[in-house]
Amino acid sequence: MENNKSMNDELVERLNELEIRFTHQSRLLDELNDIVAECHLRIDQLQRDNQRLKSMVENLSPDLEESPDE
Repeated sequence: MENNKSMNDELVERLNELEIRFTHQSRLLDELNDIVAECHLRIDQLQRDNQRLKSMVENLSPDLEESPDE
């Protein structure tokens, strides 16, 4: 009987540890998702800024030829 109780205690402890790990992993996944979403927004903004700057340069110097390096 004592052995059975010890086994149950061990199973409960293992289950608790798994629940803690799951909760931690779930929280990390949510944080990473937020970071990816922020990065996506930032990349979109940088692409718009880059396009705007490119248009400005083209408007300032429409007759300039591109160098062979570009």
